[in-house]
Amino acid sequence: MDEFLYACHAAVQTSAGLPSGCPFHVVLGNEACDLDSMVSSLAYAYFLSKVSPCPVAPRLVQCAVQAATFSGQTCGIEEAFVVPLLNIQQEELPLRSDNVFLLRQIGLSPDLLLFRDQLDLVALQRSDRLRLTLVDHNVLPSSDASLEGAVVEVIDHHMLEREPSPSYHATVETVGSCATLVTERLLQKAPHILDQQLAQLLYATILADCVNMAPAAGKVTAKDSLFATALEARFPSLPPRAALFQALHNAKFDVSGLNTEQMLMKDMKMLKGSLSMAISVLYLPIEVFLQRAELEEELSGFCRKLALDVLVLMSISFTEAKQPIRELALFSHSATCREQVSHFLERAGDPALDLHAISCPHDHVVAFHQGNSSASRKKLLPLLKDFVRVRRGQDKDDEDEDGERRVPPTPANSLVEGCPLDAGPPPVSVHALHDKFGQIDAR
Repeated sequence: MDEFLYACHAAVQTSAGLPSGCPFHVVLGNEACDLDSMVSSLAYAYFLSKVSPCPVAPRLVQCAVQAATFSGQTCGIEEAFVVPLLNIQQEELPLRSDNVFLLRQIGLSPDLLLFRDQLDLVALQRSDRLRLTLVDHNVLPSSDASLEGAVVEVIDHHMLEREPSPSYHATVETVGSCATLVTERLLQKAPHILDQQLAQLLYATILADCVNMAPAAGKVTAKDSLFATALEARFPSLPPRAALFQALHNAKFDVSGLNTEQMLMKDMKMLKGSLSMAISVLYLPIEVFLQRAELEEELSGFCRKLALDVLVLMSISFTEAKQPIRELALFSHSATCREQVSHFLERAGDPALDLHAISCPHDHVVAFHQGNSSASRKKLLPLLKDFVRVRRGQDKDDEDEDGERRVPPTPANSLVEGCPLDAGPPPVSVHALHDKFGQIDAR
């Protein structure tokens, strides 16, 4: 694996030894670049390089250094240069602390990896030199729509969302880990390429995705168990399941050494609508985070950088009995935004978050203890999407076709909960006018 990655990295960085016009077959994971996405990309690209009719990568170790050619060979479409590409910027890798931990555990230098900002996929596609295999996802995001014509294969464990086409081959099965499907392909087609290092990459990823193969977690399938056991049988010196899983779990929640921006970016989702919002998961008590020096200035700079109106912080920590503790905080320079989001979440019923205000040392932050500790970000996101949707609907209701407000909103300091004119003036029908004129004539 080291030799293969060195060859890929050297060739992409220097272009030495790469024939002009040679296509790139890029194995691309999803934008989250979690452990499963990274390992599936690395392992499957390595597999393709070994079974390719033109095993370019091994030769490039020497060629990249000496700037030599491929002994006069040229690469055709089926003889592309295989490259695993992590679908994040290089600077973001430290945020995937479990990824970095596993790489170091098996002795693989992160410096050998290739990242999205190191290879111009759009330029390759324009010159018809790109072939794409998608792993751990099967639909390209809208920002990558121009790359769709380059997709030749999909390997994924999520529900298939893309339209069937003869232009690509799909292996999609809802198992616990995409690494399970990659392991299956390797054992069926090229078992000889598996060594301890590659086996541990795949094995650790399957354990992490399937929550240590615990049936109660609802992630593991029979196929996951089958291939985890197959790896154990071929490589008896693999670390024990429980110890390896716990080490990966600890690494994932390790935020030591990260600055505030890195902590916010580590596990963040964006929402765009009438408000621009982000939801960041923090792996430490909210009170500890709020005590960071110059925090409010850092949050303000972060929101300016990403053009955010509201930043939602969801912290998770654990008691000594391993019970989760969840807390929420909202940052916004707009008091109205803070109040609107806070009130919406406090009144939410599906699920009810059971929020209780806690003290906060910052003027532009409100914080809460979340009584419903089972409500993860996956459950918070739909609530925030509902808030954005409701707010957008209110904005539209308050504007006419020319974009001017028809009726002023209820003042923020109103002593009543609503105003009869909030929904606009009452409708006036023809019958109502006739009745009114009739009353005038009678008088």
